[in-house]
Amino acid sequence: MTDDPSQEFPAPARRGTGIGALRLLPWASPDGKPCYLDSDGHNSFLSQLADNIEAEMTRAAEDVLVKAEEVLSDPRADSRALRLALVRTAYSLGNVLRIAQSREARLPDPEESEPTAGRDEDGPTLPAEAFG
Repeated sequence: MTDDPSQEFPAPARRGTGIGALRLLPWASPDGKPCYLDSDGHNSFLSQLADNIEAEMTRAAEDVLVKAEEVLSDPRADSRALRLALVRTAYSLGNVLRIAQSREARLPDPEESEPTAGRDEDGPTLPAEAFG
């Protein structure tokens, strides 16, 4: 793991899913700096822990959204309830954006990958006209 104080969610220096790719972790260092995992793959203990935390953060964001929508639809909701809903929503949005940035950074670089005509890597062969 490494810390980078330059930005709140800086993009990793290396992109992609292969060896040497940095992963933005869903937690920060004790002083609030982003943490990265430099690993050979996605099967390490820390990588699996990060996956589990990301899944929990996503579930929590879904719950916060439902509760925020309930508060917003209640015409009797006072300013305190609205503020609490907004604070929780903003916190969850920050988590979800961090997860999205981490996952986007782990996608293969589109400039380096060329489409294979007629073949989906994980699926059946597709007709050539499907690729235009």
